[in-house]
Amino acid sequence: MIETGIPLKAINEESAREKSLRHGLPNTLHLYWARRPLSTSRCILFAQLVDDPSAHPDKFPTEDDQAVERNRLYGLMKRLAKWENINDKNLYKAAKQAILDSNNGVMPAVLDPFAGGGSIPLEAQRLGAEAHASDLNPLAVIINKALIEFPARFCNQQSVHPTQGAAAQDKAGGLADDIRYYGRQLRDKAFAKVGHLYPQVEDEHGEKHTVIAWIWARTVTNPNPANPVQVPLVRSWWLSKKKGHEAWIKPIINDDGTIRYEVQHNADGPKGDAEGTVNRKGAVSIVDGTPIDFKYIRDEAQNGRMSACLIAVIGEGQGRIYISPDARQCHAAEAHEVTDKPFETLPEQALGFRVQAYGFRLWSDLFTNRQLTVLTTLADTVSEVHEQVLADALQTGLSEGTPLDEGGNGAVAYADAIAVYLALAVSRQTDYSSSICSWHNTGEKMRNVFARQAIPMTWDYAEANPFSTKSGNFMGQVNWVAEAVENVPATPQCEAHQEDAATRDYSDVVVSTDPPYYDNIGYSDLSDYFYVWLRRMLKPVLPSVTATQMTPKAQELVANPYRHDGKDGAAKFFVDGFNHVFARARQSARTDVPMTVYYAYKQKDDVTGVSTGWYALLDGLIHGGWEITATWPVRSELSNRMLSSGTNALASSIVLACRPRPVDAPSIPMRMFTSVLREELTAELKTLMASGIDPVDLNQAAIGPGISVYSRYSRIREADGTDMPVQKALELINHVLDEVMGDADADYDPDTRFAVKWYQAYGWAQENAGIADQLSRSCGTSPDALVRGGVFEAAGGKARLLTPKELNGDWNPLEDDHVSLWEAVVRMAGVLDDNGVDAVVPMLARLEKRLPLDQIKGLGFRMYHEAEKCGDTEGAIMFNALVSIWDDLALNAMKVADNLQESVQGEFDVE
Repeated sequence: MIETGIPLKAINEESAREKSLRHGLPNTLHLYWARRPLSTSRCILFAQLVDDPSAHPDKFPTEDDQAVERNRLYGLMKRLAKWENINDKNLYKAAKQAILDSNNGVMPAVLDPFAGGGSIPLEAQRLGAEAHASDLNPLAVIINKALIEFPARFCNQQSVHPTQGAAAQDKAGGLADDIRYYGRQLRDKAFAKVGHLYPQVEDEHGEKHTVIAWIWARTVTNPNPANPVQVPLVRSWWLSKKKGHEAWIKPIINDDGTIRYEVQHNADGPKGDAEGTVNRKGAVSIVDGTPIDFKYIRDEAQNGRMSACLIAVIGEGQGRIYISPDARQCHAAEAHEVTDKPFETLPEQALGFRVQAYGFRLWSDLFTNRQLTVLTTLADTVSEVHEQVLADALQTGLSEGTPLDEGGNGAVAYADAIAVYLALAVSRQTDYSSSICSWHNTGEKMRNVFARQAIPMTWDYAEANPFSTKSGNFMGQVNWVAEAVENVPATPQCEAHQEDAATRDYSDVVVSTDPPYYDNIGYSDLSDYFYVWLRRMLKPVLPSVTATQMTPKAQELVANPYRHDGKDGAAKFFVDGFNHVFARARQSARTDVPMTVYYAYKQKDDVTGVSTGWYALLDGLIHGGWEITATWPVRSELSNRMLSSGTNALASSIVLACRPRPVDAPSIPMRMFTSVLREELTAELKTLMASGIDPVDLNQAAIGPGISVYSRYSRIREADGTDMPVQKALELINHVLDEVMGDADADYDPDTRFAVKWYQAYGWAQENAGIADQLSRSCGTSPDALVRGGVFEAAGGKARLLTPKELNGDWNPLEDDHVSLWEAVVRMAGVLDDNGVDAVVPMLARLEKRLPLDQIKGLGFRMYHEAEKCGDTEGAIMFNALVSIWDDLALNAMKVADNLQESVQGEFDVE
């Protein structure tokens, strides 16, 4: 089905909604970068493993029979996309049966050789397949083992902790119960050792509160030699911007030039440039206004002269309580330097890293002494809890057995497994216990280190209390891990291993994978942030995964210019690596089931505007012997939200379906290729536009049928005898797309022909009226007719199109004697944007009596395409919104059409 059709809109909507479902998703087990949405992974796998009904004429002999079965399978996919249905046994039974029916009664084994955060292997397991996950990165391997391997090893096993009421639980319920119990034991043991470092804070009434976080500001010496005092570097003085609960920090300069900090509880805090002392341009001294440039700050930091001062304390109460710092809180933070801290070094240069410029050399430099004390204590106490779990497990009657890493499932292996999950909780805690963390002053909560896939410099940082019950606390991390485990399928038995995708075996598996995204993310360098802690805890438990001191770097398939002698060397390494991986997979690939490959279509080439990484992926697949049979744009953002955030269709991901190209595939000249491409792509584009696809997704979906033509030939010869590169094929695909969009010009009424051409040239801008006169006559209309038609303005020698915002008022097309396609589309787009669906439906019901609805929809597609090309983001949002809900609009318009009693006032006027 992946090669014929999928309910793309439903899948994308559920993927976007999934981002708002915080609790229970298995991907909350531990952070990993650029995870594929679970709903997308699940539905793409199903479509990959299930045949389109047309492949079985013995079972579905007629087109009607095939259509009925196809609709049934679409319905299954739509239900599978919903996270709330994961426990619907009948649904998953039907899904598994559909997979078996398409594979001769044998459930295929599924492999993801770039397993990363584990979405694809996990959802393959949920669908009943034997999932195989591999990755070069040990952090990814640990995550995948914790998701698909260890829960299956202890599926339906009773929890072992001695608390009364423990009983056998479904799937991984017993395991999750023990994670919570022993997580509390770990917390309590650690608190007994270092709890004195986390005193309560007194408010102005003398009432004590548990601290949620301490807010610190980095400081440097004021560069003015007349005032050589420590001055704070603060991004924002605000602690809370929540209405009615505002709080901010007021710095007060003492007579000796030193500074004290008082928390204010009102809305009168600083605004604009005064909101902090540092921004993108540099900093300023609050003592005397001396400018402080970043070069000075970096020099001070690199020479060990950057310090920090406490500027506020946040306590638990009825909401958050913001308190001025005092000497006791400052003293409590003065923990001794930790001698047993991680001594592994940060990379000198890496993708997404900024901190090295400020004197950070070791991974441990990212943490305060108090943070290092509690993290090393938690990490080293995991082994104590492991022994407790082992004793409790033996007490329940479990045999000792062999270790987890050797395939065991007895008491030793179970204690090892609990240690892995507790280690993941501690690792999660490091994301909230670093001097890179900050305070979210609108959400009143901790912001973790990896709010994005980078380690930026943080000026005012928040130090969470891991022993509180609020944002950033350790038991919160334990509960996230336990909730994730509760919601894994835990059956059938699956496996995850540390292997290089370029050298591993691909025999007898179906491949679905989400490979690295060119130079977008430096996975291994970022992973070391967690790995230095995980290895400390898990080296005795998972020796097969923690053998290397740091994550492997040399073979990592990322275009890292710091690692491969600049951009050119990085590009060559990436392309050669992709070619090798896909050529190896081709050697032993299954030919009866397609391979699927995801790619994030973000990285742009400066010259062509097309992704360098995208070229590399297509080159790797095609030169590796694969034919691309379909492409589908999948995303986790709603289309208009994606557009309004300043991105465009390139911000989506594409999933490609691929099959091995026959070894005897023919070669053809470019002239013949162009003819075949135009014929096939034209038909496919019209089918796509009628299928309910959003305009924002059309360009990427069009790549599928286009690149399918390109990849089916062994070579395509240009006029000079050289091979046509994939870049040129993509340019031709875009050219054909433009042609197809423009094919309708001949069918447009004169006003619409003019308006489209004017918009292509000038958008909504004003231009010379003489140009309007000349262009309108060539289209069979006139400026006066366009003005009377209500879509144009011409006065004082200037002319322009009226915007959707100007045409968003009440309009009855049955009472308008001059209705054009252009007016219909622009008015509906404006009304929808301002007044919503209910206002558009009766308008569409009346329009149906004047204009063909498919032509209106077609122009909506066209106008999104034109808006994208001319950079009209607002227009693109409006046109995409109109077409994306077209089916619902048309259905509702049919329901109200019979109630419209008005008659047509005149006939459609075409000049």
